[in-house]
Amino acid sequence: MTAILDRPANIGTRDPKALLNAVQPHVKHLTINVLDSGMTLWEREVALLLRDHMMVRAMAERILGNAVMYAIGCMEHPEVHLGVGKLVDIGVHQLILDTPVWWALCDVYNESRYKHHAPFIERRRDGLCLRTADFLESIGFDIDEELWAIDGADCSPCDNKFPDSH
Repeated sequence: MTAILDRPANIGTRDPKALLNAVQPHVKHLTINVLDSGMTLWEREVALLLRDHMMVRAMAERILGNAVMYAIGCMEHPEVHLGVGKLVDIGVHQLILDTPVWWALCDVYNESRYKHHAPFIERRRDGLCLRTADFLESIGFDIDEELWAIDGADCSPCDNKFPDSH
């Protein structure tokens, strides 16, 4: 019997919750606002998603997890053009809007360089979203296939050409 691996055996599944919580010690701005609740960063971002969007907690966690995977994938691999669908983009925007947390993510996963968000007006319809899901799996993430398939080829129009943007 032959086993075929989709990714190298030395890459384990990367946990977006653990990866987000790992940046907590790196939050340097507005720490009283961000850290005074005693919540982990994961719990904070889920609570903010629930505050601002009509969804149940399980969906907020799914969206946030895939947004963390996407953001870290963009930061760790700026040479790869990645894009996200409308639903996961809700979580990406949540991370970006919580700027002290976003800066900490950039500090840890983007070599202390700020990762800009530079969207185009028109959405892309070339399958980039699905290729992004495949790429994220190849670097050790367990993506939520349903969330990526919802938008399929209808991808966010972010620009990876500008230095250090997604």
